[in-house]
Amino acid sequence: MKNRFSFLTSHKALGTIAVVGLSFFAGYKVAQDSPIVAEDIKAAQKILNLNFTDNEIEQLLPNVNRNLNGIQELHAYELDNSTPPAVWFKPQQTGKAIASRQETLRWQLPEKVDLPANRNDLAFYTVAELSVLIRERKISSVELTEFFIERLKKYGDTLQSVITVTEERAMAQARKADELLKNGTYLGPLHGIPYGAKDLLAVPEYKTTWGAGPFKDQYRGDELATVVKKLDEAGAVLVAKLTLGALAMGDVWYGGTTKNPWNLEQGSSGSSAGSGSSTAAGLVPFALGTETLGSIVSPSTRNGVTGLRPTFGRVSRAGAMALSWTMDKIGPMARTALDCALVFEAIRGTDGIDLTVEDHPFNFKGRVDLSQLKIGYLKDYFENGRGSQKENDDQTLEVLRSLGANLEPVEWVSDMPFSGMQAILTAEAAAAFDALTRSDQDTLLVRQNAGAWPNLFRSARFTSAVDYINANRARYELIEKVNQLMKNYDVIVTPSFGGSQLLTTNLTGHPCVVLKNGYNTNGSPTSISFIGNLFDEATILAVARAYQEATEYDEQHPPKFID
Repeated sequence: MKNRFSFLTSHKALGTIAVVGLSFFAGYKVAQDSPIVAEDIKAAQKILNLNFTDNEIEQLLPNVNRNLNGIQELHAYELDNSTPPAVWFKPQQTGKAIASRQETLRWQLPEKVDLPANRNDLAFYTVAELSVLIRERKISSVELTEFFIERLKKYGDTLQSVITVTEERAMAQARKADELLKNGTYLGPLHGIPYGAKDLLAVPEYKTTWGAGPFKDQYRGDELATVVKKLDEAGAVLVAKLTLGALAMGDVWYGGTTKNPWNLEQGSSGSSAGSGSSTAAGLVPFALGTETLGSIVSPSTRNGVTGLRPTFGRVSRAGAMALSWTMDKIGPMARTALDCALVFEAIRGTDGIDLTVEDHPFNFKGRVDLSQLKIGYLKDYFENGRGSQKENDDQTLEVLRSLGANLEPVEWVSDMPFSGMQAILTAEAAAAFDALTRSDQDTLLVRQNAGAWPNLFRSARFTSAVDYINANRARYELIEKVNQLMKNYDVIVTPSFGGSQLLTTNLTGHPCVVLKNGYNTNGSPTSISFIGNLFDEATILAVARAYQEATEYDEQHPPKFID
């Protein structure tokens, strides 16, 4: 029998969010009826950790064969990737109380911003700085959009980070932004600001490829991702659809490997590979990324940008490729925490389509007094670090202390069946791409090793429905434990890849900000992560902003892309 029973080998290999249309696989052939016999059950028992007696097996055979008929009918029924399950996940809100009243947002944008002597320096201006230039009409949106489109065309191939430059749409949006401003209408901090979107977000009249060969010519009709629609309404200008590792894993897509602009011999990590690479290299001021298990955290780290993974249920995923309906999240990747806050305010909130999303206040205060916050740090993870990463992480704690933070050592949640709970992701992903597997179109994906999606989709077929449900029951207990821990803190600081925290917080839905805190011995960036309470992105973003204003890492950019 062909070996298809391997489980995940490394959570770091996984990438983030996807929502896929598989309609073109309609009509694939259903397997011919072949009665299941006792020997089949005995072999399957080993896979499922069962031990039925011979009499029990004989008794269940008629039921299993009846079930097979139903399963064959289900496999023949066409389901688009955009169709969610009839049940959905919401993290239980039993931790720190969620704010009930929206306060006045205090961005504290720069008071004075001038155009640079060298116009090329605009490439690394923050969203906040560009916002002031636009508002004060020191530069037009058309000029700024043309500038970034030129950089996308100049460097996109070098980085292999761009799938489609949406030039026609972008220029129309930019002209509209300028006309509105001319007539006295200002839509807010994102008015006229160009940006890029990970190419698993649907935009009419442009391909939505999911980075994968089987879908490289896919159009999603008139489907428009809610996050893109919200940014349209905020006045932002979509200039490009950016690369992602195929079906939201890693940095390898059908056109190549997206590069780290700090080290072109190295991939940019994934799966929000193009979003991280393009933002770091100044091809866009910010980009949208997605995360299921590290796909914002990992490329933000590798490319040295600031990433916000919001609370699960904060941002609608309508119009995005679905990888895991209970773990996918969409968030901004930008130069600074303030930039992430500006974008997050625009994209958060309900849309009546993604029913997991809730409306809760975002009380971002601009700046915060760290001495007034309860801040913990995951002591064991800091102590177990190595080399330059440990040095940078330890230095981060010293910077926070210098800003007034009273850091308390914290022990993270342990003694949970993490490997078993990780099967939630692979089971849901296998369901999202069931037709791809059954049609053998998975052979068109570039990566075909044991840790790549084709094999993981096959392996996940041997996760039983009973085990999937019990994994989610264990997940309930995990969320309760994290909520009880987080109740005592406003922020917990952790090495970005320390222990089980990345898997844990993606399972529990807690928000995270990841930001550059130095470089390794190869000159590539390293990062630190700030974890917050459910629906409290405001606090972790304010703490991240305080750290960035006390350091210079967010002001340092890849030398090869500074003109």
